[in-house]
Formats: sequence, structure tokens, C-alpha cells
Amino acid sequence: MAARAAPHGTNVAPKIIVKKIYVEGHGGHHGGAWKVAYADFVTAMMAFFLLLWLLGATTEKQRKGIADYFAPTLLDTHTLGVGGSGLLGGESILSQRKIGPRPTQSDLRFLTLPRMPDGEQVSARPDANGRKVMAQEDQKAFETMRRQVMSEIKGSAELAKLADHVHFVMTRDGLRIDLVDDADYSMFALGTTMLDGEASGLIGKIASAIKATTNPIMIRGHTDSLPYGDPRAMNNWMLSSGRAEATRRRLALGGIPERRFNRIEGVADREPMIAQNPLDPRNRRVAITLLYRAGAFGE
Repeated sequence: MAARAAPHGTNVAPKIIVKKIYVEGHGGHHGGAWKVAYADFVTAMMAFFLLLWLLGATTEKQRKGIADYFAPTLLDTHTLGVGGSGLLGGESILSQRKIGPRPTQSDLRFLTLPRMPDGEQVSARPDANGRKVMAQEDQKAFETMRRQVMSEIKGSAELAKLADHVHFVMTRDGLRIDLVDDADYSMFALGTTMLDGEASGLIGKIASAIKATTNPIMIRGHTDSLPYGDPRAMNNWMLSSGRAEATRRRLALGGIPERRFNRIEGVADREPMIAQNPLDPRNRRVAITLLYRAGAFGE
């Protein structure tokens, strides 16, 4: 039997071609994008742990200094009138008065100090010696004011009988002037915030004496523990606060500017003068305290 010929007319066997197709579905593992992402993650974690270390290893004062160093723009230069809107804030390139993180750009002595709402400039923060001198000046002013008030009271036929109702007490906050009731006389009409005429004149004398000072003023109202019939309509908290406010209004009428009033409050019968007898009428009083002057920003 004869051999069968190849389909293409020769006896050569057909060629078999094998085609290989590579699917690159996992090529991303061989790139470098993940290394960049991992480096960013490690950098962020390092910064986070560095921040935690700084928070734990520094004091509050040091942390504030660090914050101020990295955030000099907290100063509103337009409001304070410092520099201008130009590239260098109104200063030359060699100026030592610029605001910035470098030591040569942080001379805060040249910054405009903030002002009070009425336009008065706030004084610079005094150092320890300055505060001591200021406190001594306040004490001298307090003593002068005390002598003036007592002299005017004793010199007035109407107010002389109220001399025993005025107590001057030096406290850690300043000079406290207590206007105290007793069994025979009350500064306010019973159960009201209406000042007696003579008490109003007495507070007017006090206003005249303290008007020349610049010390902040705190007024605190006190009552005895005599309760009201319906505490929802009126109670000792409301009464003490109302009497403190009535005293503030009388001082303001006597020429004390509004900005000098630092705190007006009522404490009801919680701080009795006669602790062993909460019903004692001497527990009814108004305390006017001339506070020591503070440094800049309330320090």
C-alpha cells in the first residue's frame, strides 16, 4: 500500500506553532507605588509619636511658646496697626521689627498694645517687681480712700449715724467695704432691692472717694437665711443679686465708669457674717471690693 501524501503535496510533516500568552494580572506587586505609600505612613506615625512625646515632656508654658513660634500669624496686624499689606509688612528687609519665627523678627516690644473698648490702651504686663510696686501703690490708695470716706461720713449730720454700718476689710483680692445692716437699720427696704435714702447717700460718698482710682470693682450681695413664702416667686438668691445690682447702679450714678465693674453677684445666705446665727440681721450686707490692679490680659 502506497504511503499517503501530505496535504500540501510533500512528505514533510506539518509544523505545529505554540503561541504563549502572558497575563500580567499581578504586575502591581513588582512596582514601587506601595513603597511610597508605606513611607508616608511611617512618616506620619513618627510625627504622631513625636507629638505625643512633646506633649508629655513639656510644660504648659513651653507648649504655648512652641505654638506661638509656629503660629506667628495669630497676631492680627491690621487690627493692631502693625506694618502694612505689602510683602514685608511695611518694613525694610533689614528691619528688626518684623513679626516672624526667627529671633531677629520677634521683637514684640514694638507691637502695638491692644486697646480697651473705650480706646484706652492696655498697659504692658508688669514683672514681679512691677506687680509688687503696683500692689503697694494700691494699698496706699486704699488707705487714703478709707480715711476720706470715714471723714466725709463723720462730717455729715445725716450719715454720721451710719459710721458703724461701714466696715473696711483688707483681703487677698483688695479692699472690701461692707455695708452692714443691724436690728435697728436696714440699707434696703425689707425684702426688696430699694435703697434707703441715707444708704444711697452713703454709697454716693463711696463713689466720690473711689472715682479717682482705677481699680476694678466687685460687688457681692448677702442676705440672712429668712425664707420667702413662695421661693419660686422670690428667694434670697434673687434678692442678693438684685441688691448687688442696685448698688452698682448707684455707684454708676456717682460717676463710676461701666468698664470698672468686674463682677456683680449675689450669694444669698451662703456666706454669713454671723455663722452661728444665720437669721442675724448683720448677715444682710453688700460688699464693695476694690480689687488690686491686674497686669496685661488679666494676669
